[in-house]
Amino acid sequence: MSVSRISTRAALAGGIALSSVVLLSGTAFAHVSVQPQGEAAKGGYATVNIKVPNERDNASTVKLEVSFPLDHPLASVMPQPVPGWKAEVTKSKLDKPLELHGRKINEAVSKVTWTADGSKIGPGQFQQFPLSLGQLPEDVDQLVLKAVQTYDNKEVVRWIEEQKEGAEEPQNPAPVLKLSAASDDHHGGGGAAPSATASASASTGEKDGHDDKAGDHEEKAAAESSASSSSSDTTARVLGVVGILIGVAGVAFGVFAGRRRSA
Repeated sequence: MSVSRISTRAALAGGIALSSVVLLSGTAFAHVSVQPQGEAAKGGYATVNIKVPNERDNASTVKLEVSFPLDHPLASVMPQPVPGWKAEVTKSKLDKPLELHGRKINEAVSKVTWTADGSKIGPGQFQQFPLSLGQLPEDVDQLVLKAVQTYDNKEVVRWIEEQKEGAEEPQNPAPVLKLSAASDDHHGGGGAAPSATASASASTGEKDGHDDKAGDHEEKAAAESSASSSSSDTTARVLGVVGILIGVAGVAFGVFAGRRRSA
């Protein structure tokens, strides 16, 4: 095989390999995650976003199920309406009742399911599903919220693998909500108090007061979260394009070098 042909093939292979590495680096973090708006303080209330990227080029996401741990149950889990999606809250009986605001609660939310109702998460897109959570536990540093993502081609991806200390990140890691130190007012950064929608433990006055505060905070936090997510996705796309350009440049260089040797 001539030297020029070897050079051309080597350049082509190198360009393709480099492009693939850069492109894959942009999608390495594309898994279902949970991100608090503000802080999620122990013993308080918080508003969080479940971020769901679509990882397939030939299918759209049409369903998401997020499970909540019953060993550290939450008395209040309220989904914010998302246009084009239907939310369903599932509750389960507790072996040990919760005590909240002087009342005992015998059941807690175990799962929230979002189903496409006129909308989908298409290729190259993501969707955020806001939730109001509380009261957050005080005796743990994080909550693992296992998720199941379903595509319109019937493919199901289970984001349920827990991170082991000292080990590499699993292929399908479960979303993890990190809890910060308890705040003085026990209402967290994205605070929203429990209401009758999630439990019967809070009075009408308490609910209205906390919901007003939560609404103002959610608008500000949602804008910040959206800007951050957009910046992250844009960076991944830019890196991907740069990888492609470098690969093309490598091919061109190999062809040029081969022609010079042939001449």
